[in-house]
Amino acid sequence: MSTVELTKDNFAETLKDNSFVLIDFWADWCGPCRQFAPVFEESSNKHADIVHAKVDTEAQRELAFEFKIQSIPTLMIVRDQTVIYNEPGALPSEALESLITQARELDMDDVKQKIAEQGEAPQ
Repeated sequence: MSTVELTKDNFAETLKDNSFVLIDFWADWCGPCRQFAPVFEESSNKHADIVHAKVDTEAQRELAFEFKIQSIPTLMIVRDQTVIYNEPGALPSEALESLITQARELDMDDVKQKIAEQGEAPQ
């Protein structure tokens, strides 16, 4: 499956319509982003059940700002409209595969319950 280009116009809908989304925040001028691109593309071909999406931080500054992207590439994993991973850095293929496996194994009901509990805890 090819990657989807995310914009402020299709971002929310893409997350709402898909239960598992990997998002690569990148820019054309970024060397590590260009290194990570083939790894991300290979993953999209291997995992057709996962939406692989890219956000060009230069063209989509509002999205980059909204998600506080400070460094690129940044990989975000969203399951059931919940961000479960959001870290900068270009990953090698093995690390990305491991991350996908871990994300698949998460019990999202448990994750959402823990998030809710943290939201209720006094600061």
